[in-house]
Amino acid sequence: MKILVSFFLLLFGHGLFAQKRSVDLMITHAKVYTVNAAFKVETAFVVDNGKIIEVAGQNILLKKYLPKKTLDLGGKAVFPGFYDPHSHFIGLGEMLAQCDLVGAESFEEILERLKVFRKNNPDNEWIIGRGWDQNDWKIKEFPNKETLDELFLDVPVMLTRIDGHALLANARALQLARISPASKVAGGAIEVLDGQLTGILIDNAMGLLKRVLPVETESQKRKMILEAQKECLKVGLTTVSEAGATQEDIELLMKMHDDGSLKIRDYVMVSVGLRNLDYFTKRGIIKTDRINVRSFKIYADGALGSRGACLLKPYSDDPGNYGFLLTSKNEMDKFFEQIYKSDYQANTHCIGDSANRLVLDLYGKYLKQKNNRRWRIEHAQVVNPADVPKFSKYSVIPSIQATHGTSDMYWAGKRLGAEREKHGYAYNDLMKQNGILPNGSDFPVEYINPLFGFHAAVARQDAKNWPDGGYQTQNAISRKEALKAMTIWSAYANFEEKERGSLEPGKKADFVVLDQDIMNVELSKIRATKVLQTWIGGERVF
Repeated sequence: MKILVSFFLLLFGHGLFAQKRSVDLMITHAKVYTVNAAFKVETAFVVDNGKIIEVAGQNILLKKYLPKKTLDLGGKAVFPGFYDPHSHFIGLGEMLAQCDLVGAESFEEILERLKVFRKNNPDNEWIIGRGWDQNDWKIKEFPNKETLDELFLDVPVMLTRIDGHALLANARALQLARISPASKVAGGAIEVLDGQLTGILIDNAMGLLKRVLPVETESQKRKMILEAQKECLKVGLTTVSEAGATQEDIELLMKMHDDGSLKIRDYVMVSVGLRNLDYFTKRGIIKTDRINVRSFKIYADGALGSRGACLLKPYSDDPGNYGFLLTSKNEMDKFFEQIYKSDYQANTHCIGDSANRLVLDLYGKYLKQKNNRRWRIEHAQVVNPADVPKFSKYSVIPSIQATHGTSDMYWAGKRLGAEREKHGYAYNDLMKQNGILPNGSDFPVEYINPLFGFHAAVARQDAKNWPDGGYQTQNAISRKEALKAMTIWSAYANFEEKERGSLEPGKKADFVVLDQDIMNVELSKIRATKVLQTWIGGERVF
């Protein structure tokens, strides 16, 4: 009898054991922000073959699954992998190889940085830097090339402004590009003072210089891209975007994904142009596990900081200057018509209220009413109140960068005037139109860390928690909304909400672990939050 009972107990025990499903990974003792429709917070989840199998209480999951690996997080907060829906991923890699000019408090400081860079890189054919911003200087005027000419007589120098919409070049660089005081370009400006070039080129004029830059080898570009990936993974980004890529760049990204060297997922906007437009619309959407090529990037205007944003009324600090379009109305209309006939998105850079109005009306010409095309306005920085409802009318997505508001707030009023400034960075008003608001960084224009954008969206303050009470706080959004903005809403803007953006069964196991809970910690401490782990497809990548 004892033998029979033991046999049945053994059989019953094996039956229970056999019912447990073997899985690759179980996360336990965590605070899991699922960002699902109910915005549930759980304590555990299981992962198998790179996907999430179930999210629930750990006691429930331990009864159902047999994990090959268990990760006890000791109560740490876990979030869906962070998105940056508008960034310049390859541009970040390029910037990391250049002279860093970010944060320089004067042109004199820039010159000192250039001297050190040249000493450390004596064999470079060009001296290239990026990140200066004259609005951070005591003298808030564009710099002049005179001192550059004295210091670097025989070496071409190109220094790009922080927003990427203006640059300063020395005489040698201008000579190589054959730019003279008589040179003209549509959608750009070549600054001339007393009949002489100052070295400042704005927007489309920059292309005259960039066409003579040395061409990077594939090996050099791979190294830059991998350095960019390293920086992104450190801050919890699992999906980035490439807001304007060439066919050659896209093919390299795909090659790197195929050989396994590039882990990070990339949503790519193709740089618009007749050649790219024809090629990609005929080829169709390119979608793999790691890359998503389904949109075109169009530039309507330039940047507010360099007075290239196209405004309905002149700049308050530069009467007579309305800014300008980088792409003509007729050109944009032709682009949108061809894109509309394809399955691709149109994602258009619009900063000024005039550019936003023009593009929203052109979008409306084709979209006509509510739809699921998910065409986007990138930045949507200054939008006249009369045009805000058009986002809802045509189902246009405002793809914003909250840190632009907290970077520009020191001088935006001078450019726009007090009344028009109220219509700038109106993220809450824009969010209400369609109930979503993807929030990115536009890096390397802004800092790469998505938590800075989270903080800026909620607190409307800079890194020093200034100003007290926040900037135009009527357009702040909640923490819940800010988390959605860098996860599920960004995934939606990329047509990826069914596969990523939340921690739910069947979705990719892209997630991050933070050292403090950004949903509860004091606002002033959010930017100090550290990423402890970054996972993509069930693989720990940081």
